[in-house]
Amino acid sequence: MNKIIKIIIILLLTSGPSFAGDPSSDNRCPTADIVRLGWEASNRGDLKAISDLVNEILKNYGDKAKSQASQLKNFPPRENINDYKVMCDVATALFIKAELLKRQGNKEEAKEIFTRAINEYPWAQGWDPSRGSYWSVKEKSQASIDAMNGIFPDAAPVKQVPITKPTLAFPGTVKVVNYVKYGNFLNPGTNKYHYQVIERKELAAAVGEGIYPNIADIYKDPNYRKVLKEGRLEGSHWDFTNSPDLQAAFYKWATAPEPWGVRLFYMGIIFEKAHMYYEAVKCYHAIIIHFPETLAWTYWHTPWYPSQAAIAKIQHIIRMHPELRLEFKGAKIQILNSFDNDPSNDVTITKPGTVRLLNVIARAQVALGIEREKIALGKPVKTLGNGAVHFVQYANGHWQLIVNNKPYLIKGTTYSPTKVGQSPEDGTLTNWMEVNPNPAYIAWMDKNGNGIQDPDEPSEGDFSLMKKMGLNTLRIYHQPMKPNKVFLEKMFQQFGFRVIMGDFLGKYALGSGANWSEGTDYENPAHRKNMMDSVKQMVMEFKDEPFILMWLLGNENNYGVASNADKKPEAYYKFVNEVARMIKSIDPNHPVAICNGDILFLDKFGKAAPDVDAYGANVYRGDYGFGSYWQQVSEVTGKPAFITEYGAPSYSGPNMSKEDALEAQAAYHKGNWLDILYNSAGYPDGEGNAIGGVAFEWLDEWWKNYEPYRHDTKADVVGPFPGGYYFEEWFGILGQGDGKKSPYLREPRKVYYTYRDLWNSKE
Repeated sequence: MNKIIKIIIILLLTSGPSFAGDPSSDNRCPTADIVRLGWEASNRGDLKAISDLVNEILKNYGDKAKSQASQLKNFPPRENINDYKVMCDVATALFIKAELLKRQGNKEEAKEIFTRAINEYPWAQGWDPSRGSYWSVKEKSQASIDAMNGIFPDAAPVKQVPITKPTLAFPGTVKVVNYVKYGNFLNPGTNKYHYQVIERKELAAAVGEGIYPNIADIYKDPNYRKVLKEGRLEGSHWDFTNSPDLQAAFYKWATAPEPWGVRLFYMGIIFEKAHMYYEAVKCYHAIIIHFPETLAWTYWHTPWYPSQAAIAKIQHIIRMHPELRLEFKGAKIQILNSFDNDPSNDVTITKPGTVRLLNVIARAQVALGIEREKIALGKPVKTLGNGAVHFVQYANGHWQLIVNNKPYLIKGTTYSPTKVGQSPEDGTLTNWMEVNPNPAYIAWMDKNGNGIQDPDEPSEGDFSLMKKMGLNTLRIYHQPMKPNKVFLEKMFQQFGFRVIMGDFLGKYALGSGANWSEGTDYENPAHRKNMMDSVKQMVMEFKDEPFILMWLLGNENNYGVASNADKKPEAYYKFVNEVARMIKSIDPNHPVAICNGDILFLDKFGKAAPDVDAYGANVYRGDYGFGSYWQQVSEVTGKPAFITEYGAPSYSGPNMSKEDALEAQAAYHKGNWLDILYNSAGYPDGEGNAIGGVAFEWLDEWWKNYEPYRHDTKADVVGPFPGGYYFEEWFGILGQGDGKKSPYLREPRKVYYTYRDLWNSKE
């Protein structure tokens, strides 16, 4: 899940827990090898090997680990964690042994070792490569002890925190800024673009306090002085990104020691949260006008460009709030050479665009935000594929997916109705297609939330609920759990759902024959042959099934994790192209797509994989949609595009009420879907290359943050979501209530009804 990272079932099925040693530190600390070998022994169930490794690490590094532990009174900062690597690895080795003892039924010895790890190394952290984050050995050890003692704590209660709203002593003199009045646009549409301010004082008055170039008015604002005196501005500005004290957050970010482009972006978010949309648009537009070249860095230290996101933010606000009567035209920012993690060669080309206030709500802007006046596509000029499923490009450059001679917009989800308490780590996870009775046919909606199936809550099943929602597609993989062909045939016959079927193509070492520590090497002939055989087996088995929509290769392989696609992207994409050609040689009737992680290495994909028909990616950028994604895929590849995963959690942290969190999840999905829709064929302001999206996910899965009996409300990884974190166990369009009626009870969430409106519209 940008670097979008998430745990998925496959990772744990093949490697045990995903808490592997940090590979980045292998060359700096020999204990990392012991941890890696320990995980491999755990996967084999080899207790003797783990015991020998634990004895070795304690004998040679135990004293140093205790010395490092004695220096800490809290978790070390992320930038200093390698200074405590020995301590972390010793604690992790103990954890690995205790986990295997637990799985093998030796609970008392497991508890002893877990307790030792907790007491001796309370600030130790393991590395989770699938998330790109660290995890607390103490926390996970205590969760295991609780589980063995039959203690499964409820989710942490949500407490409502009062929200303050920015009160501006010096608001802007206009709702919408006409920058032509205050300066000159120099060299628009080039890499030498610059906005020259002529009437600085007048522009400052127009935008209002805090918005560039008006910073002086902040310090004149009596509310600022009051908030400062009350101590509400103490701490880092980053601590205010998710604060409900929006008034303090605005002042903190307006005066933060960050580049103006970053400051304005976060001020825009604060104004959005306060429903001050005109001020938010001013912030975002000021980035585009003044600071299009601003560079920032994500949590994973990958480049991020606020100006491109600002364009998408303005578009999002206008889509969601037609009552503002705003129109945004002509803005486009291209950042050449931006598909790697090296910004030194970036070239920014800027068209700043204009925002204007309309006299009436435009015909294109209506309450739901989905009915738009379309443009003519023109005649077909290009076709990809010869079967009943193929792509067509029209004279205006737009693309459509065609199924049985009709346009098909993917309205999909991932589906894995996992029973609460099951976990791939414990080997208890079952193949959902083999469950009997199957929740796909007997799940029921607990409309009143009483946890009881009342007479007016029939067992209609997930597939029926999906059909009512307007869904038409499921995304599944043929490995390691084998799809049930009969089950899928029945699904297609009764509900008409089609399947995007994928092969992991060596991600998590699946299909390549490599072990976890070795990882898939896309230049290794044996690995390549194994993966080719895996894909061929999938295609041969399912190519004649009517439910197949297309083939999907990989799952964020470009991010690495038990494969070297991140280190050898050219080799990976060349291999992807060879696989695509092989598929087409035996099945010319279905398109082939890739599942990338966002747009990292998009340029390399564009050059190396011409035989892949469509570009798909898992993209999590925010409630506004996918930013420059459609534009960049179009410019670099010229191919149709879709989103293979997107979504948000229904839990947003302790500072947001349950009702507000559900509202935020629904709004996030709506914003994402409208971005997909507005960039599909026929819409005048989009790229016209979007062919749909796959929402992540249908149902909450409780195992994803370690303890499968607990609906965990702790998150370790920051993310572009309402609460600021990946609450990975809460991404379901539907919930499982308190888990006692799993996997059949369905807790309705607002996002379900949002999709029922969006996906059943005339579009």
